[in-house]
Amino acid sequence: MEEELLAGVPCSSRAVESVIRVSTAGGLYGFCAGPSNARKLGLSGVSQASYVAKSIGRIGFQCGIVSGIFTVTNCGLQRYRGKSDWVNALVGGAVAGAAVAIRTRNWSHIVTTAGLVSIFSVLANSTRTDLKQEHQH
Repeated sequence: MEEELLAGVPCSSRAVESVIRVSTAGGLYGFCAGPSNARKLGLSGVSQASYVAKSIGRIGFQCGIVSGIFTVTNCGLQRYRGKSDWVNALVGGAVAGAAVAIRTRNWSHIVTTAGLVSIFSVLANSTRTDLKQEHQH
């Protein structure tokens, strides 16, 4: 049923929705982890608050970018191939992982990150598919 509902939704709309959701989750993580990290660095007062605010923005932005890249790639492949399967998640995860790791300019790091994100994407996609099938029965 979800597949039918998403069939008419443009990839750009899916990407925006994904970016909003995942960047919010990343920001919340930054809000939780930021104070602890600031204390480890010996920050307090205004400098701690500034560090936490930057942490929220940085982590939220990074998570949103990864999510957007994955969603656009996955959705684009799904529309191009006419199939919603693990291959789309595999390629989407690889592209998103490589995009994140490209800043390091270390090929082994890029390939490793792309592979890990790709594997996690396929596993998450298969788990979601399994849950949908169980819910339909």
